[in-house]
Amino acid sequence: MDKRDKITIILKSLKKEYAGTQQTALRFSSPFELLIATILSAQTTDVQVNKVTEGLFKKYRTVRDFAETTPEKLAEDIRSVNFFNNKAKSINKAGKMILEKFGGEMPQTMEGLISLPGVARKTANIVLSYAFGINEGVAVDTHVKRLANRLGLTKHQDPVKIEDDLMSITPKREWGNLSHLLIFHGREICQAKKPNHGECVLYDICPSRNI
Repeated sequence: MDKRDKITIILKSLKKEYAGTQQTALRFSSPFELLIATILSAQTTDVQVNKVTEGLFKKYRTVRDFAETTPEKLAEDIRSVNFFNNKAKSINKAGKMILEKFGGEMPQTMEGLISLPGVARKTANIVLSYAFGINEGVAVDTHVKRLANRLGLTKHQDPVKIEDDLMSITPKREWGNLSHLLIFHGREICQAKKPNHGECVLYDICPSRNI
């Protein structure tokens, strides 16, 4: 089967399976809050991030609030996420840069976002897609990486190469959808240790079903 045809089936099947689900489980009320939540989510579950940000976003309400605190104080507020010290430094520096370089407004380009501390393409793609409705690429997290390989959409392990492969076979308007649908399916069915083939709507087109 042609990979473009396979993508069409994957999108149709997963849209039906996860109809009504939000694009991201992370809770946010502004693009900057989504940026922070996404930075915090690295190596940490969305459930835990939402617990942390519930109080965090009440204490720090603006970009300036995050920029004018200290990394040490911020680290204390996010201690329950992994790598909290490094994440606190990145968030604090990102807030400062947004104030100084972007006039306090979140950049809405890939180039602008990846210039911020702690922001790589995955985070930038999430912010652009979910906060601004802009498709610049496909966010490749651990779930997308795993499913893209299992479904035979790529042979690469490098996220940038995986993203290139997915972008080349997926209509641009669907880049954001593809990412969040694969993430949901990876969490619910196609899990790392043991995929639930019996409940998988993609079973018939999955080359890893007999592995």
